[in-house]
Amino acid sequence: MPIDPDTFRSVLGRFATGVTVITTRGDDGLDYGMTASAFSSLSLDPPLVLVCIAHDASMFPVISTATHFTVNVLAAEQEALSRRFAAKDPNRFDGVGYTRGKFGPALLDEALAYLECRTAHQLESGDHTIFIGEVEAASAAPGAAKPLLYYRGGYAQLER
Repeated sequence: MPIDPDTFRSVLGRFATGVTVITTRGDDGLDYGMTASAFSSLSLDPPLVLVCIAHDASMFPVISTATHFTVNVLAAEQEALSRRFAAKDPNRFDGVGYTRGKFGPALLDEALAYLECRTAHQLESGDHTIFIGEVEAASAAPGAAKPLLYYRGGYAQLER
């Protein structure tokens, strides 16, 4: 018998993760985005990453048909932006600064890094789908900015 959801969530909460905002463009030409901490590198050759999106996420139907998505890695100062893209607000991009990536999805201003990905595979498992993206372009911000972290159900800062 599997463990109960509260125990599972509590144990997983002990694993600190970086915070990302996944962006894409819909067939309607509109921008879509959501906060995600279920992100990981997968392969160096070819360069692959993965992100897990819940089936009930408002962005799920859009990313399911998108050819490209972008992973925006957030800086410590971008907690408000993370909260905004985690909320059920249909106008998440209103007033948010961004540029257009090479393949269409938004690159959020002042993010630590960007990974522009072509959707290579989708694997459904449980209540999520794993989207595997082949990284076609990437960049990292210069300097020593700190990442935004998520730990034990809340935002955390890297001490240094």
